Amino acid sequence: MTARPHLRPELSQAATRFTHRVTVVDEHGQPREVEMPAERDLTLYLDRRELVTLMTMGTHPELLALGYLKNQRLVPGIEHIASVQVDWEVNACAITTRGGVPDIEARTARRIVTTGCGQGTVFGGLMDELDRIQLGDTRISQGTLYELLDVMRRHDTIYKSAGSVHGCALFAGSELLLFTEDVGRHNALDAIAGWMWLQGLEGQGKTLYTTGRLTSEMVIKAAQMGVAIVVSRSGITEMGHRLAVQLGMALFARCTQRHFLLYSGRERFIAEPELAPPPPQPWTAPAQRGG
Repeated sequence: MTARPHLRPELSQAATRFTHRVTVVDEHGQPREVEMPAERDLTLYLDRRELVTLMTMGTHPELLALGYLKNQRLVPGIEHIASVQVDWEVNACAITTRGGVPDIEARTARRIVTTGCGQGTVFGGLMDELDRIQLGDTRISQGTLYELLDVMRRHDTIYKSAGSVHGCALFAGSELLLFTEDVGRHNALDAIAGWMWLQGLEGQGKTLYTTGRLTSEMVIKAAQMGVAIVVSRSGITEMGHRLAVQLGMALFARCTQRHFLLYSGRERFIAEPELAPPPPQPWTAPAQRGG
C-alpha cells in the first residue's frame, strides 16, 4: 500500500556529482587518473530548526533526510511532512512539516555517540522501544540467499570504480527493489528507509543487504523498518548479535559468493546444504620417499 498522493511530501531533485577524478601516481611511478567518491556536508533543518549535519556522497539526499527522520522517530508519519528541499549551493536540506513537531526540544535533547560512519550521534531512546517491535514471519531459503548475493556481485556500483563507500540494498526475495551507496552505511540504510516510507512499503517479506558491519544501531534500524532478515558482506558486533537474538532477527554475515555465516534466527532460514560448495578437504602431508 502506498501513501495517498495528496499527502506525499514535495521533494526536490538535487542532482550532484557522485565522484571526482584526480591524478595519482602508482607503484611504477606512472600518473593515472582515478575516481574517488564525493563527500559533502548536508545540514538538515526541521521547520527551520537545525537538526544535524550529515556527511554524505549525495546520491539520494531527499530520501536520506526522510529516512533519518523516520529512524530517529522525530515525525510520526510521512503525511506530516510537507516538503523536503535540498540546496547544494548552501549544503542544506529544509524539511517543512504540516503543523510542526510537538516537544521537538525534549525529543532531541538526549544523544548517544555511535559507531556510525557519516553520522556519529543518534537521539536517545532507540533501545527503550525494542520491546514494542514485532517482526513478521519472513523466511529466506539458501537458494534465494545465493541469488541475492549473485545479484549484488553483478550490480554496477560506485564502489567498483571509486571504492571508499558503503552500499545497502532492499530485496523482495531475490528481486532488487532499491540500491543506495554513501560514505556511511547508516546513510545508505536511512535512504532505503526513506524510500520505503515514501512508497508506503512494509518490511514484511523483505531482506536488507549491506556491505558494512552489523552494529547495534544497524540492527535496530532494520527492526524499526520491519525487516527481519539482514545480510552483510562484513562482520557483526557483540551487541548487534545480542539485539538480533532478542528481536528474533536472522543475521547473515561474512557473505561472499556461496559462503556465509548465520549468526542468529535459524528459524527464519530454509537450509539447502546441497547448494553449498563442497567443504575443503583436510590437508595431508605428502608421503615421504624411502631411502
